[in-house]
Amino acid sequence: MLYPSLDPNERFRDRRKNARRRKRRRRAAVAGIFLLAVLALAGGMTLAGKSGKTGADTGTRAASQAAAELRVALRPRPLPVEIRGVHVTGALASIPGKLAEYQAYTKHGLNTIELDVKDEGGEIAFDPGVPLARKTGAVRDYYDPRKVAREMHRKGIYLIGRVVVFQDPYLARTRPDMAIKRRDGSLWATSAGLEWVNPYDRRVWDYAISVAAAAARAGFDEIMLDYVRFPSDGDVAAAVYPGRTSVPKGRLIASFASYANERLSPLGVRVSMALFGLSATRDLGIGQVPRWISRHVDQVHPMSYPALYTDGELGIASPSAEPGETVFRTLIDFKRELEGSRAQLVPWVQDWSYRPEQVMQQVRAARLQGAKGFLLWNASGIYTKSALAPPS
Repeated sequence: MLYPSLDPNERFRDRRKNARRRKRRRRAAVAGIFLLAVLALAGGMTLAGKSGKTGADTGTRAASQAAAELRVALRPRPLPVEIRGVHVTGALASIPGKLAEYQAYTKHGLNTIELDVKDEGGEIAFDPGVPLARKTGAVRDYYDPRKVAREMHRKGIYLIGRVVVFQDPYLARTRPDMAIKRRDGSLWATSAGLEWVNPYDRRVWDYAISVAAAAARAGFDEIMLDYVRFPSDGDVAAAVYPGRTSVPKGRLIASFASYANERLSPLGVRVSMALFGLSATRDLGIGQVPRWISRHVDQVHPMSYPALYTDGELGIASPSAEPGETVFRTLIDFKRELEGSRAQLVPWVQDWSYRPEQVMQQVRAARLQGAKGFLLWNASGIYTKSALAPPS
C-alpha cells in the first residue's frame, strides 16, 4: 500500500486550534460591523436633524447596508474541524422521525448532514418560491427547510444542501426548449431514461441557482452542486445542444461555478461542487476540470467510490478490492489540481457493499491526505456509524 499507518491526531489538534483562532477573529469582525451599523444609524439621525429627509434617507441606507453586512458576517457558520457526515435524500427526510435518527448519529461522531434540496430525478424537496419549479411539477413537501436548519444548528450539525443541476427530467419535459435534444428534435435521455437540460442555456443556470438560493436563505450552511457536467451515460454522441458555442466544455462548467458563487456567496453560504473521482486524473470529456472549478468554490467533493473505477485505473489492478488505496491515490491527483486555490477537499466515501473495515480504510486514506473531512454515501441511507468517530 502507498499510504502508511500514521496517527493523524497531531494534524487534528492543529486544525482545531486554527479553527478556534479563526472563530475569535470572526467574532471581532462581527463586533466591528455591528458598531459600524450603530454609528451609521446615529449618523442618519444626525443628518436628519440637520438636512431633513435627504439626510435621513442616506443614514437609513447606510444603516441598512451595514445591517445586511452584519447578517452576512454571521454566516456561514464555522466549518467543523473535521467534517464527518452522511447523505440523506429528501424522501428519507420526509419519513417521520428519520431526520432525528440521523441527528442522533452525533453520539457516534457525526457533525454534518448533506440533505437533498434538488435530486437527480429533478424533484425539489420543498417549495423554493420559484414559479417555474411549481410549473414543472417537481416541488414536493418533504420537509420544512427553515425548521430543519434551525434544528440542525441547535444540535450543532453543519447542514449541506445538495442541488443537482443538469440532470433534470422535470424541467426538460416541461421546457423542452431548455433541454438537450436528439438530432430528430426529441428529448435526449440517459440509458436509464432520464432527460438532461442544456448546460449552454443560461436560463437553466438561473433555475438551479434560484432553487439553491432558497435553501441558502432558509439557513443551510453550504450548497453542494452536483451533476455539474455534460452527460456521460447513454448515447452521448447523439446529444445535440441548442445554442452551443465554441467555449470548451471545461471552461463552460468553470463559468457556471463562478456564476453560482457570485449569486450564492452574498447569501452567507459556502459553495461546493461534487466531481467525478477520476476528473483530476484525466480528461473525462464531461467538462469537469478541478483546477479551473476550484478557483470559484469553497470545497470540492471528489466522488472517490472504488466501485466506479475500472480495473487498472490509478495503477491499481482492482480498485474495488483496495478501497483505501483508491481514495488515497485519487486525492493525490486532486491535491495537485487544487494547489494554489482556496478550495478544500472533502471526499465522498463509499458506504455500500463494503464491510466496516473497508469503509474505515477510505476514511483513514482521506485523513492521511489531509482532507478537511469526508461524507459517507449510501443511497439507501444505511451507514457505518463507527466510521463517523473522530480520530483517537
